Amino acid sequence: MIHSSSVIDKKAEITDKVNIGPFCYVGPNVKLKDGVELISNVHIEGNTEVGRGTKIFPFASIGTQPQDLKFKGEKNNLIIGENNLIREYVTINPGTEGGGSTTIIGNNCLFMISSHIAHDCKIGNNVIIANNVPLGGHVTIEDSVVIGGNSAVQQFTRIGRLAMIGGMTGVLKDVIPFGLSIGNRNYLQGLNLIGLRRKNISNKDILELSEAYKEIFKTDKLSENLSKLNGSFQNNELVKDVVDFINKDKKRPICSPFSK
Repeated sequence: MIHSSSVIDKKAEITDKVNIGPFCYVGPNVKLKDGVELISNVHIEGNTEVGRGTKIFPFASIGTQPQDLKFKGEKNNLIIGENNLIREYVTINPGTEGGGSTTIIGNNCLFMISSHIAHDCKIGNNVIIANNVPLGGHVTIEDSVVIGGNSAVQQFTRIGRLAMIGGMTGVLKDVIPFGLSIGNRNYLQGLNLIGLRRKNISNKDILELSEAYKEIFKTDKLSENLSKLNGSFQNNELVKDVVDFINKDKKRPICSPFSK
């Protein structure tokens, strides 16, 4: 169902199971899958694909030109997965040539009011981004991350899976999987134990992760600490995720308890 006041370009690909409320605009290269709902006053343009069951609330702006002065009009893309909730005044930009030209959002995410997803971001599944949170360009957010309200994430930052970012945190350094990070300039407060338990992770695995965490951040010499990590943790997938995350991009600063 498409409201008569909405403007839908003839070249847009929209299934008959899409609902578009009043005063929306859908551009020529947009693809809306089954069950997508635009409540009202939603603007979508560019090479944008919105997956099944995603619901977009009033005054969201999706697929408009990246806020990057290097952008010169090259072809780019925005891919939004399934069953996402995109609340009022959210802005999501497509990619740029310098970042692979594509912004990607996974499934089952919640983007609260006035959050911003910049060009070339890669967002996993089951991510929650609270009100007034901007992500800079090229940010990577892994699965099941929660970012508290009024936080800000600097460009190129990585946040590992199941990490928790407290409200009003300035995220300048990468946050390990399962980490709990807070602060005006983020530091690592500990592990996201509540998140781990909610995912039904066994107490044994959580205890081993906690012990490994103490060893990894025993001193501010991270590489040295990793090299000394006890082999008893080698079968713990949680610990492996943390170590792999740290080793994946050694050029990036890692948030630690010593970042205060």
